[in-house]
Amino acid sequence: MCPSRLVLEHVTSRWGVLILIALLERSYRFSELRREIGGVSEKMLTQTLQTLERDGFVHRDAKPVIPPRVDYSLTELGTEAARQVSELGRWTERRVPEVEKARKAYDEARTARD
Repeated sequence: MCPSRLVLEHVTSRWGVLILIALLERSYRFSELRREIGGVSEKMLTQTLQTLERDGFVHRDAKPVIPPRVDYSLTELGTEAARQVSELGRWTERRVPEVEKARKAYDEARTARD
C-alpha cells in the first residue's frame, strides 16, 4: 500500500477527523475528548489517538502526578491536517441539502425502474 494512502486513511477515518477537529479548538484530557466527540468507545479512541500520535499529528503529554493526567494536543503537522479536514467538514455541512436532494432523486429513479 502506498504510504500516502495509509496517512490519508488515518486522517480521514471516522474518528480521526473528529479528533483532529476537536483538538483544533484546544487540548483535551482523554475523558474530555471522549465526551466532546461522543459515540466513540474507549478502545477506538485509544487506538485512533495512538495512530495519530504515531503519524506525528497528535502530541500526548503524560504528567507524572497522582492521579495520572494525560493531555492530547495537535502538533504543527496535526494542526495543518486538522485545518484541512475541518474545511472539508464545513463544506460537507453546507452541501448536505444538495446531497439529500440527489439521494432522493436517485432513490426515486431506482424505485421507478424496479
